[in-house]
Amino acid sequence: MIRTIAPSHPAYPRAVRASAWYDLVVTAGFATPWTYALVHTALSRLGDAFGAGTLPALDPIETLYANLMGSVVVVWALLRIVRPLPVHGLYDGLARTLFALWQAYALAHGAPYWLWLFLVAEVAFGAVQLVPWRWVRSAVSPPPTAES
Repeated sequence: MIRTIAPSHPAYPRAVRASAWYDLVVTAGFATPWTYALVHTALSRLGDAFGAGTLPALDPIETLYANLMGSVVVVWALLRIVRPLPVHGLYDGLARTLFALWQAYALAHGAPYWLWLFLVAEVAFGAVQLVPWRWVRSAVSPPPTAES
């Protein structure tokens, strides 16, 4: 059984910071049109080499959305590196749940198989950051009333 830590435990901010470093490394290349073109080419070539699928040709709207996502995630990662507060882990876990949901949707609709690598990382970091909050919520939730 995996032992979880409370968000108030000193190890929890280290998990928040570790997920932030992962985000910074993985998404920094998405933050500008020039770096995204390099990332796009690299992912397509790797996917093709391993038979895991390639990306469609670049277009300006795809590049715009990749740059918006990359920019926001880089800023969010920097905040969590500098100030890895427990609440940042909670919100990051919620965001990872959404990212994982949309990655699963993309995989179900024909996205390249290499996306599984990112999906696994999202689920893992999301679980590490969200599971400890389950016990916090139950410990501070008011007892049920007769009306509920």
